[in-house]
Amino acid sequence: MSLTFYYGSGSPPAWRVWLALEHKGIAYDGVRLHFDRDEHKSAEFVKVNPRGKVPAIVHDGFALAESGAILEYLEEAWPDRPLLPKDLQARGRIRQLAREAGEYLNEAVNGLPRLAFGKPRDDAAERLAAARAALAAELPRWEGYLAADWLGDQLSLADLTAYPSMRILRRVGERMPQYGVDDLIGPRTAAWMGRIESLPYYARTFPPHWKA
Repeated sequence: MSLTFYYGSGSPPAWRVWLALEHKGIAYDGVRLHFDRDEHKSAEFVKVNPRGKVPAIVHDGFALAESGAILEYLEEAWPDRPLLPKDLQARGRIRQLAREAGEYLNEAVNGLPRLAFGKPRDDAAERLAAARAALAAELPRWEGYLAADWLGDQLSLADLTAYPSMRILRRVGERMPQYGVDDLIGPRTAAWMGRIESLPYYARTFPPHWKA
């Protein structure tokens, strides 16, 4: 069987899938698409995903896009080293948290990098205040969800979905300290991020262009 993984460096949705591929030990060919060259909009790639977005995979000729769908597909196709619990209710809870991370958390996070890395704006101060307010409302939920080491009883799809969005916040602060929001990241969340970053395969998924 062959699997090709299309990703963009630093894309949270792509990073989720990358972490899952490594966690499960799945053999894959990684194809990095450069956003600054619009490679995700190329005629070749839109044959894989007509929406022209990463991530996407092609597994034995079957193309699939959208990170949540890909994560579920990998879980079923490679059940070893599971990322969903066996218990029905626990599994439902993890799916709920993964959905919340992919929608609500990601939405709250997105305003900050768009402001920090986008074109200068006259209303930057107001936009920063709005971005911080959105994060101040959302991040405590995740601090509360982390009653143990992981978002469930073990590392799961919820953790791999939430982490890349949280790490983008740190990236903003590293690049542009004036936009840093570490004061909004609680101690449980910070410790959880450290546990993910200690995973033996984590370094292999670190966004290539962040290493420069």
